[in-house]
Amino acid sequence: MNSAAKPGAAARSARRPASQADVAALAGVSSQTVSRVANDRPNVEPETRERVLSAMRMLGYQRNSAARALTLGRFHALGVVTFDVTAQGNARTLAAISRAAQAAGYSVHVVCIEDETEEAVQRAVRLLTDQAVDGLAVIEAQILDRPGFDITSGVPVVVADGDPDRRYTSVDTDQAAGVAAAVQHLLGLGHRTVRHIGGPQNSYAARRRAAAWHSALKAAGAPVPPIDFGDWTAASGYAIGRRIAAQPDVTAVLAANDQLALGLLRALHEAGRRVPEDVSVVGFDDIPEAAFFVPPLTTVRQDFDEVGRQCVARLLDRIEPPASEGDPVTAVVVRPELVVRASTAAPPPAGRVSRAGRAGRAS
Repeated sequence: MNSAAKPGAAARSARRPASQADVAALAGVSSQTVSRVANDRPNVEPETRERVLSAMRMLGYQRNSAARALTLGRFHALGVVTFDVTAQGNARTLAAISRAAQAAGYSVHVVCIEDETEEAVQRAVRLLTDQAVDGLAVIEAQILDRPGFDITSGVPVVVADGDPDRRYTSVDTDQAAGVAAAVQHLLGLGHRTVRHIGGPQNSYAARRRAAAWHSALKAAGAPVPPIDFGDWTAASGYAIGRRIAAQPDVTAVLAANDQLALGLLRALHEAGRRVPEDVSVVGFDDIPEAAFFVPPLTTVRQDFDEVGRQCVARLLDRIEPPASEGDPVTAVVVRPELVVRASTAAPPPAGRVSRAGRAGRAS
């Protein structure tokens, strides 16, 4: 007898995908019970639920997502709008959101836009909502600073590091606390002041770090030196670092991210300025490579995983409201941590001039 003619799961699967009726027959329950299990409905005995799930696995049953969405009013998908995935912070926040969404049983659709115009943002939002998402996360949107601008989505919105007016549910890293910890660390070592290499001026995070640096120095009664703005890259840190390295009075520098700090380290090395003996350097982000710089970099560690988890959790608060009463959390602040490594130390003794300082005076 030809095996293809035998009745059973093998012959059925060769003809068509498994149906709810097939699962019901194998599990010995009604199709209505299979539907309740497939749609995560309550009022199913644990033993029965497990029997149905086992039958689904045995038959390779695939739940119909579109039908499930119509039943539940949800699509189990989140949308993300981001503006610069080459920036370390944005890329790591996006990855963290994706991991947290996957753990919660949601897929993620991403739109990256280059021009932060109202038209571009609304076009990205429409594209995502047309793909049937249950909520939106927006990563570091500078455009939200503009008066009167509103994201028209029809679904819950959470903003990661980018809504100072709290018009939307927000998840923010406490940039000011991280910068203050870095400045206080350097001043506590005995440095008279701290130079700052900032990120691009159109970046919300860079502006907040620069403002926090200024405030921390003022609060400590320390001089506020000129600020240099870069573009988040090591090349930018190197170019600015060459100018800083030629200034013998500079003994401590806070870079707005670790890539800027990396470029600065090379510039100081080429100029004969030792780190940390002549100049202390602090970065921001704590990228995985920071511990392997020469010397290992003191930096402010951002908890991107927690930011991603909180973004997804805040969206789910509105997509899948908890049974308990009370308003959902509308603002979450994630505190960073200063990680002290070998790139910071006390300043050189007064009167000691580095090789770069001697060269500068000779010229």
